[in-house]
Amino acid sequence: MTHTKPTAKAWAALACAWLLGFSMYSGLLCVPPMVHVIREEFGMTNAQVGLLMSLPLAALAVAAIPAGTLADRIGIKKATVIGAAMVSAGGFLRGAASDYVLLYLSTGLFGLGFTLIFPNLPKIVHAWFGREKAGVATGIYTTGIALGGTIPYVITLPFILPITQSSQGVFYVWSAPAAVAFVLCWIVLDEPKRAEAQTTPQRGDMPLKVLKDRNLWLASLLMFANCLHFYLWVSWAPSLMVLKGATPEVASAIASMRGWFGMLGMFLMPLYSYRIGLRKPFLWGSGLLLGCAALWAIVMPLAWGWVLMSAVGFVISGSFAMKLALPSELSRGGAIGSASGMILSIGYLGGLIAPWLAGYLFDLSNSLNLPLMGLFVIGLAWGFIGTLLPETGGRASPPAPIK
Repeated sequence: MTHTKPTAKAWAALACAWLLGFSMYSGLLCVPPMVHVIREEFGMTNAQVGLLMSLPLAALAVAAIPAGTLADRIGIKKATVIGAAMVSAGGFLRGAASDYVLLYLSTGLFGLGFTLIFPNLPKIVHAWFGREKAGVATGIYTTGIALGGTIPYVITLPFILPITQSSQGVFYVWSAPAAVAFVLCWIVLDEPKRAEAQTTPQRGDMPLKVLKDRNLWLASLLMFANCLHFYLWVSWAPSLMVLKGATPEVASAIASMRGWFGMLGMFLMPLYSYRIGLRKPFLWGSGLLLGCAALWAIVMPLAWGWVLMSAVGFVISGSFAMKLALPSELSRGGAIGSASGMILSIGYLGGLIAPWLAGYLFDLSNSLNLPLMGLFVIGLAWGFIGTLLPETGGRASPPAPIK
C-alpha cells in the first residue's frame, strides 16, 4: 500500500472544513447560555426556546439526503459556498428579528445553510485525504465543531452580552465567523481532482441503493443516539447546573468543559482508533459510558459538574467524530454525499427531538430528571447497536460495495 503525503491544497481544504464547522456550531450554540435572556426578551417558554435550538436540526433531518445528493452533483465548492452564505445571512437576520416568529424564520434559513454544508464535510475529507487518513482528518476538522460549540458558553454572557445589551446583538456577533468562512471557501477551496470525489456516478438509483444498505442504517441509528445525547447536554446542561445551585455564569462555565474536553476527544479517539486498527469498541463503549453519566447526573452534587461535563464532552465528541467518518468508510461507488446525507438526516432527528422534548418536560416538572433517565436508556440501546456494525478499522477487510 502506498502512502501519499497530503498536499498544500488538501490542508487548505481541511482548514475550510474546520472554519465551516466552527461557524455552524458557534451560531447554533450561542443560544443555550442565553436561555433566560431570550425567554425574557421574546416572552418564550422553555419548550419554545428548545424549538429554537431544534429548528436548524429539523432542517438537517428533513433535507440532509437531498442536500447530500445535490452536493454530489454540483461539487464541493459550490455547495459549501452557498451553504456558508445562507448560514451567515440567517445568523445576521436573527439579530434583526423583532419577535419570535421572525426569529424562527431566520433560524430556519440558518438551518438550511447548515444542512447544505454538513454533508460536504465528509466529502472534503475523502476527496483530499482518502479512506486511510479519513478518520484522522475528521478528528482534526471536528475540533472546529467542538471549539464552535464551546466558545459561546465561555464568552457570550460575561463579554458579548454586556457589550451588545441584547440577544439580537449577540446573534449579530456570532454571524461573523460564517461570513469569514464564506469568503475563505470562495477564495481557497478548489474542486478536488480525484475522480471518485467529484460527483456521484451517473446512476440515478444510487440514493435508493444507499437507503438499502444495512450498515448505513446501523450507522444512522448510532448518529441518532449520539445526537439525542449531544443536543440535550448542549441545550440544557447550563440549566441543569443552575438547578443544582450555580449562577448562570458559573453554570455556563461548567457546561463549557464539555467543549474543551470534546476537542481532545475528537482528536484523540479517532487517532487512537486509527493506531490500533479498531472502531467498534469506541462506538459501542461510548454509548454505555454516556448512559451511566446521565444516570449519575441526576444525583451528583454541583461540585462534580466539572468532572461530569469533562467526561461527557470527551466521550460524546470523540464518538461523534468517528461517526462522521463512517460514510467514507462504509460507502462505495462515489455516493459519499448521499450516504452522509442519510446518516445525518436520520441522526439529526435526535437533535430535533432532544432540545424541545427536554424543554417541554422541564416546563412540566421543573426538573431535568426525566430527560436524563431517557438518556440512560438511549445509551444502552446505543451500546447494543454498536456491536452490530461491522469493523471498519485497519484490522478488518474493506466493506463490500453497495449492490
